[in-house]
Amino acid sequence: MAFDLNMIRKTYQAIPRRLSEAREKVQRPLTCTEKILYTHLFDRENIQSFQRGSDYVDFAPDRVAMQDATAQMALLQFMQAGKSKVAVPSTVHCDHLIQARVGAREDMRAALQTNKEVFDFLGSVSSKYGIGFWKPGAGIIHQVILENYAFPGGMMIGTDSHTVNAGGLGMVAIGVGGADAVDVMAGMPWELKFPRIVGVKLTGRLNGWTSAKDVILKVAGILSVKGGTGKILEYFGEGAASISCTGKGTICNMGAEIGATTSLFGYDKKMRDYLIGTDRADVAAEADKVAEHLVGDPEVYADPEKYFDEVIEIDLSTLEPHINGPFSPDKAWPLSLFARAVKENGYPRELGVGLIGSCTNSSYEDITRAASVARQALDKGLKVTSEFTVTPGSEQVRYTIERDGLMQVFEQIGGVVLANACGPCIGQWARHNADKQEKNSIITSFNRNFAKRNDGNPNTHAFVASPEIVTAMAIAGDLTFNPVTDSLVNEKGEQVKLQEPQGLELPLQGFAVEDNGYQAPAEDGSSIEVVIDPGSDRLQMLTPFEPWDGEDMTGLKLLIKAKGKCTTDHISMAGPWLRYRGHLDNISNNLLMGAVNAANDRINSVLNQLTGKYEPVPDTARAYQSRGIGTIVVGDENYGEGSSREHAAMEPRHLGVRVVLVKSFARIHETNLKKQGMLALTFSSSDDYDLVREDDTIDVLGLKQMGPGKPLEVRLRHTDGTTDTFMAEHSYNENQIKWLKAGSALNLIRKENR
Repeated sequence: MAFDLNMIRKTYQAIPRRLSEAREKVQRPLTCTEKILYTHLFDRENIQSFQRGSDYVDFAPDRVAMQDATAQMALLQFMQAGKSKVAVPSTVHCDHLIQARVGAREDMRAALQTNKEVFDFLGSVSSKYGIGFWKPGAGIIHQVILENYAFPGGMMIGTDSHTVNAGGLGMVAIGVGGADAVDVMAGMPWELKFPRIVGVKLTGRLNGWTSAKDVILKVAGILSVKGGTGKILEYFGEGAASISCTGKGTICNMGAEIGATTSLFGYDKKMRDYLIGTDRADVAAEADKVAEHLVGDPEVYADPEKYFDEVIEIDLSTLEPHINGPFSPDKAWPLSLFARAVKENGYPRELGVGLIGSCTNSSYEDITRAASVARQALDKGLKVTSEFTVTPGSEQVRYTIERDGLMQVFEQIGGVVLANACGPCIGQWARHNADKQEKNSIITSFNRNFAKRNDGNPNTHAFVASPEIVTAMAIAGDLTFNPVTDSLVNEKGEQVKLQEPQGLELPLQGFAVEDNGYQAPAEDGSSIEVVIDPGSDRLQMLTPFEPWDGEDMTGLKLLIKAKGKCTTDHISMAGPWLRYRGHLDNISNNLLMGAVNAANDRINSVLNQLTGKYEPVPDTARAYQSRGIGTIVVGDENYGEGSSREHAAMEPRHLGVRVVLVKSFARIHETNLKKQGMLALTFSSSDDYDLVREDDTIDVLGLKQMGPGKPLEVRLRHTDGTTDTFMAEHSYNENQIKWLKAGSALNLIRKENR
């Protein structure tokens, strides 16, 4: 039986009436995306036809999900909101704090010991406030959500950028910062700029070595890492209907890598089968009653150019397997051209490690397809040449594949099964010899491959492919190997060839699990006391940020002018820093350590104008802050892409940064900055970025008259006595300006709940 079935029933019962109200205002056929958005409006009394890409709209999501690394800060904020219980169904999933070292059992034992304080905190807060708690080892948040909570036509937000995975089960599921989660858990509206909608028409059918992973690798190559910003991708067509539910999840999951707000598929038989297969026949029965409302209108799909802002068409029958990378998930290579790319670009040809699993590709279908390649290897006298790891997505998947003998196949070819956790995908990987920073190649079925992402080594060339391609590559140990065309030499010296993989969407005997790792909250949590040790280096109670003083921001010192790609990984690194996600002051010691300083092309080395020396970014920020001097960060294009982590906004706020001025923002990071009371600005002319010097003193003028759509003036005071002035844009609406004035969105919530 499904969790929160009554909530799902009520959602479905309301859809026909709410859609009827929306149609009266919109007066045209609706996409599946629009149907879900219009049926989840917070204000049902003032429905209107919203302008895509410009209108800010308040929504009422059905549920909230948080992973353990981001949940700490989200729940520390929620504890200040003045509420006794969450207003919507919410869950916490312990998947980020388990480091991959040698294998599942030993790694889990170490994680439970190392992170006991944090896990106990999350468990007690969850129990007190009515939040479902998934214990360490239960699985990766997005796989657990797909198996237990996602439902067609629903809307959810989650404190992880890959929340979008649930689009594979027909949800509008969006990654957000913890402050957004607090809003919804407190019963407040959640604000989003009404997105543009990209229609992705899939024709034909996947075959051979090609999998669902290759669809999104192809789309990423088409749209680039910021091509989906402010947009929702809606997949449709006969090809979409032929892809398994978990395959759809894979496609939606990696939509985060192109900056998409989210991605989704309409309800179909594959989703129905998956709901039934995961013991949610009751949800499938309810969805069937309103099935016509859980897909776009027929007119939309018959004439997509008329109803979508952009249309992409992909023929699955002719789609090749792809390998994307290195260093960016949108650098797409068809498999037939990859060997040449390796040679021409000087990528390390020898493969160091192949890694499969993660939230993106750890379904039963993924594992069976990869296992079919591994089983062939055993039958043909082959084993892995490279290191090879397998990360199950959930305890349910792990238990089932062990029962069905698949885990043993991986172990027999030389693989290592890791814990049901994020592990190497997010940098929680104690990879041996990574500290030597040697040039090497790895290939994963993960989603993100920025420099240093997986093992901390900037010289690791990380490539992304499907689990079956990764498995074949690990057997070959050579990035120029093409399993579609090439042969291998086995232990007998024979030439052997791998055949195309075979897989099962769902286990023939059904899923099985002894302990899924779920802990229900207390019926009445009022007597539960959440205790945080004042001397802890892992957890720290929050102090509210100071409100705006009502004056222009003048005399600011440039903290850093970041050059090129500056993701949330560059702003607030993961890996070993995950241990401080609940301690704002300690984790702020990694502020912008990975960003490249445009003045000297070095990382973590900026001019401290007080000493005249180049010093680490956090130290410089603290030096200015101790003297009461505000600072400003200047950045390049798509600043803050990648993870949803709000620490990348809270850390600069905590260390005295007042303004972030960039060429363009990634969506989630811009919202996170606004939520924390920061001033997020973009250059009116990107050429003005070149005017900023490392020893500038900077003023931001016009704040007293700040209003929606009204630019602000920036004045650069150079040390040679000259000045430059230019205009900077912002996207604040009236409500967001209130956040700025109050010091943060949470300050407003606290005030309203007194």
